[in-house]
Amino acid sequence: MSSNDPSINETSIPVPSEESGSLGEIKINHSVVASIVRLAALEVTGVVAVGGGFVDGIAEIFSKKESDRGVRVEEDEVGDYKIEIRVILRFGLELAKVASQVQQNIADQVQKMTSKQVASVNVIIDGVRMAEPKSESESDWTAGVHTD
Repeated sequence: MSSNDPSINETSIPVPSEESGSLGEIKINHSVVASIVRLAALEVTGVVAVGGGFVDGIAEIFSKKESDRGVRVEEDEVGDYKIEIRVILRFGLELAKVASQVQQNIADQVQKMTSKQVASVNVIIDGVRMAEPKSESESDWTAGVHTD
């Protein structure tokens, strides 16, 4: 197999069938799982960005898919997902606690959406940032009474 073979990055999910015959296989590409991982991480309060380190910035230039940036999805010998994610967290929060919540949310969402087990979720904290202040136009819009 060549390294460009799309089947390398796909997973077959056995679907139980009441009849002996089945309609076929269901495969989930690893880039789809990477998208689930990114979205699940961004749901956690305190996560500012996924990826965003120097290496990911260079990879973004050459990468075809934004969804793969900052996330690596592999399978172990029994077919469970091994996930690595690079995140930037908000300054002032307990980093280990937020990273633990990221691990749990990713594992829950991936298992729920793919019906496959997650063997590990490794969270790499690439940095911390201050919370982004609201732009002046946003604060003006929400502050005043509006009559149209």
